[in-house]
Amino acid sequence: MTPRLSACLLVLPLLLVAPVSAQETASAPTAATALPAQLADFDAYVESARKRFDVPGIAVAIVKDGHVVLEKGWGVRKMGTNEPVTAHTQFAIASNTKAFTSMAISMLADDGKLSLDDRVIDHLPWFRMSDPYITHEMRVRDLLAHRSGLSLGAGDLLYWPGTTYTGREVAERLKNVPINGSFRGQYAYDNILFGVAQLVVEQASGQSFQSFLDTRILGPLGMKETRYNSDFLKPGDEFATGHAALDFKDVRPLAAPMTWSNVAGAGGIYSSVHDMARWMDVQLAGGIISGSGDDAKRLVSDKRHDAQWQVVTPIPVSKPSVPQLEPLKPNFAGYGEGWFLSDYRGHKLVWHTGGWPGMVSKVTMIPDLGVGVVVLTNAEMGGAFNSITYRVLDAYTGASKTDWVAAYGAALDKSRGDADEGWKKHLAQREAASKPSLPLAKYAGTYRDPWYGDVVVERDAKGLRLRFTRTPELVGRLEHWQHDSFIVRWDQRWLNADAFVDFDLDHDGVIQGVRMQPVSPLTDFSFDFQDLRLAPVATP
Repeated sequence: MTPRLSACLLVLPLLLVAPVSAQETASAPTAATALPAQLADFDAYVESARKRFDVPGIAVAIVKDGHVVLEKGWGVRKMGTNEPVTAHTQFAIASNTKAFTSMAISMLADDGKLSLDDRVIDHLPWFRMSDPYITHEMRVRDLLAHRSGLSLGAGDLLYWPGTTYTGREVAERLKNVPINGSFRGQYAYDNILFGVAQLVVEQASGQSFQSFLDTRILGPLGMKETRYNSDFLKPGDEFATGHAALDFKDVRPLAAPMTWSNVAGAGGIYSSVHDMARWMDVQLAGGIISGSGDDAKRLVSDKRHDAQWQVVTPIPVSKPSVPQLEPLKPNFAGYGEGWFLSDYRGHKLVWHTGGWPGMVSKVTMIPDLGVGVVVLTNAEMGGAFNSITYRVLDAYTGASKTDWVAAYGAALDKSRGDADEGWKKHLAQREAASKPSLPLAKYAGTYRDPWYGDVVVERDAKGLRLRFTRTPELVGRLEHWQHDSFIVRWDQRWLNADAFVDFDLDHDGVIQGVRMQPVSPLTDFSFDFQDLRLAPVATP
């Protein structure tokens, strides 16, 4: 939940929203009456992004200086239906949830219930990392800043794509997740520590995380269309269905909404662009809930709001994958407390993306211009939300029009081409005539990883099958690759996460361990198979 960005990266004309009813809430940004002239063709532009990136439905909201300039949907909530996406359609916002978790921590700091300099073990005495020094020195702020020493997406298989572990069990298993970097030494995006931050919120507040969000954030902001996670979608809710490209090719709807009730603080929330406009408005207002006179209230202090938008962890700036994206290269990049920070055309950006099985999204703000844009989509194509976001940012920064759809389309084509070339190299190196060293039945058994748990290889009439015991979706057929290496082809083809499975044999031909590695570079990083250290479990 992290950002699932490895693949890229209605009837009326442009609809302006009506004034918000006074009965709704004082927190709602008021309506404006005009878009920049540069967005006069915005309908056609969004439709071009939908077509280029094969996205069934997109919703967008734009706020400016406390006004909702636009909130609208395009396309459908599910392929094969006529149910339109509107401003009120609920999507999984995934890692955009992290800013809500950060806000909860800041509010508790304002309440005097914690300090961001507190040790995590001050609030969760049982908390352990695999390094005792990091365990002792990990502060609450470190949970929000991706600088723990964990590798990219470490531990994500504990809840991705959905497991039977509880939130407490996920956090407790951190004690065995390997540390591959130095503590506070570099940036590496993780999700699991935001699950720990959720537990800190619960301990410090005395409330469930759901209750805290509902009573302290969503309720005061009037975010009536926002749900804690997909388990809390209600009958009559206008929620979108996620879509994925099976085997990276044919886009199809997913069978059912995914849920991460065990790490909701990292990416659980469902929301609409209508509600997310309220969220951006309070952010751009410095934590003040919009109102007039004595009705104005503050969600969070100036001090804590500003701290969330200050760089805690610098992020190296990389070269764009294609020349067309060169104008987007920032001068600086970093991560604050639940927010990415960078610059664009001389303006500071505060932003985040979200990636979920079948849905990706982006929230972006230009604080000094009072501008915010949110793009929610029901397919796994970052090129769509990026190309739409930058068209809006260009309109408000006075930049000339750029066809970002074409630019991100070129990046998508390159990433797919690179993946195809990588597969050709694998094929060229393969000794296809080789045979497994052992009879297939010898590979069957239970293999245990210290942090994930058990993975089972079973022999049946057709060969071998592999099953992750705590992850119902991770079941597939083992196909022989070469020597003692196989490829697991998952039954659920929308996962796009087939992996090499390499058995390590000793000099006597006894299996000592199993390692895994995603086959395609397009596979989402949350399939952190490479961190598994599977060893055979002795049978009694």
